[in-house]
Amino acid sequence: PMLGVSDTGRHCQRHLFAVTADASGMRNMKGAFLIPYITMLIFGGLPLFYMELALGQYQRCGCFTVWTRICPMFKGIGLAICVMTTFVAWYYNTIIAWAVYFFFSSFRNEPPWMSCNNTWNTENCTTFDQRVVPKIQDCEDLEPILAYNETYPYNLTATPFIIEENGYTINMTTNVTHIFRSKCHFKTQEVDESQSFYFSAASTEFFEREVLQIQYADGIARIGGVKWTIAMALFGVFILVYFALWKGIKSSGKAVWITATLPYALLFILLIRGHSGINCMSWRDALLTSAVNCLTSFLAGFVVFSVLGYMAFSQRRHIQDVARQDVGLIFVVYPEAVATIGGASFWAVIFFFMVITLGLDTTFGALEAVITGVLDEFPMLRKKREIFVAGLMLYCFLGSLITTTYGGIYVVQLFDTYAAPISILLVVFLEAVAVNWIYGVDRFSGDIESMLGKPPGAFWRVTWTYISPVFLLALFVLSVSNSPPPSYGNYVYPYWSLTVGWLIVCSSLVCIPLYIIVCFFKTSGSFTDRLRQMITPAEVPSHLPEKRGGPVFL
Repeated sequence: PMLGVSDTGRHCQRHLFAVTADASGMRNMKGAFLIPYITMLIFGGLPLFYMELALGQYQRCGCFTVWTRICPMFKGIGLAICVMTTFVAWYYNTIIAWAVYFFFSSFRNEPPWMSCNNTWNTENCTTFDQRVVPKIQDCEDLEPILAYNETYPYNLTATPFIIEENGYTINMTTNVTHIFRSKCHFKTQEVDESQSFYFSAASTEFFEREVLQIQYADGIARIGGVKWTIAMALFGVFILVYFALWKGIKSSGKAVWITATLPYALLFILLIRGHSGINCMSWRDALLTSAVNCLTSFLAGFVVFSVLGYMAFSQRRHIQDVARQDVGLIFVVYPEAVATIGGASFWAVIFFFMVITLGLDTTFGALEAVITGVLDEFPMLRKKREIFVAGLMLYCFLGSLITTTYGGIYVVQLFDTYAAPISILLVVFLEAVAVNWIYGVDRFSGDIESMLGKPPGAFWRVTWTYISPVFLLALFVLSVSNSPPPSYGNYVYPYWSLTVGWLIVCSSLVCIPLYIIVCFFKTSGSFTDRLRQMITPAEVPSHLPEKRGGPVFL
């Protein structure tokens, strides 16, 4: 959130690049359904993004101090944001580390996921060009399946299979472990599950058996030891993040000029083959950033579905059987698609460099919000910013080590499901209520007018006050009641891990009521007097005139 902005620079362009970089993360690599996407953008994302930009621009302080100036009792919102951010840092940077592993593995004459003659491959491995596919007219169904430590000693030589129209028979006697397979039942004869034929893609085996080495884990209950090559790649990622953030906007502002612009050029190639000053137009930045974010999803959708369509057609499968909803889209489907392009190594280097820059952009913005919030709350740390940032990076790295284990992918999916997507909805709902109902939308509009020379229009005021809060609360209720469990392939998470997931959700949200209780006991007087003190701004920004009036409720 842009509540973490205080280290202001001289150029509004730097601010625009920074927020664009933070918004255009790896989730945009999946594309989006336009109607729900645009609806949520108009009534949720865009108005609240503008509100946060305006708050950060006017108050020019971090996510803790800003609530002292808005509504002191909601200072726990800042703490909740920091908790969520550190949770995300624990797994998000591991995904970047996987991309780093792929990036350096691409510097070969042939990317290692293009062949099946590697030490990690199984005898069921197939490449895209030599994919084992039964004659389509003989297939009853094609669907993904995940098998665990099961043996299939069934001789299938009596039933011929076809590879690229060349006769081929396979003796299916092997142990199948943690590998995505496809099965084809025949229409022409009665067969049972044991006679289904299984194969695995070379890209799947490279990601799971070489990068993750998931074969040494047994679900989230037994994740195994740390894979040190991934841990070292993760350490390198945090070193990059440290040197981008250790000097504040002086270092991160320069970094985002490169990392925010390069991915868009690379997306086009693949398809074809300082922060805000007081007078910067925050509404313009919100509109432009949201437009760029939307166009990024649209452009990424072209890239994604053109690739998926080609692969589905080539394999004679439905597109939903090719697509994946987890990280396999980036680390399994895309690498296999890149392998079909001439000069595969070059395109693989380009693609994974883009993935790395997208991930770093998001990390820069998220951790800078934490750093700014803490330094504003404890000014004595500003002179030791480099040491504090180093300590934060070390903390995040140590917390991330669990995701670098052989079964780290299961932990990543657990955190990705529960660390932020649910709790952030309630946090932003409370933020909208505090700003527009307690602090007052009229007062907030006056703050914006004092910066930009004109107040926000009726659309913004109505959306901030009524539409967005209701919209966010409804989304939160639906998310809690209909939240799908974490998943990776067909792996079923045990019930205890779901309990851990909801504890992760609550660990950030509990900061808000706990601080309200602390704030209540820190004040004195009657209940009404205490409540008045808790919702009355306690500070006035030194760079701005005295605020007008008290809280709108009392």
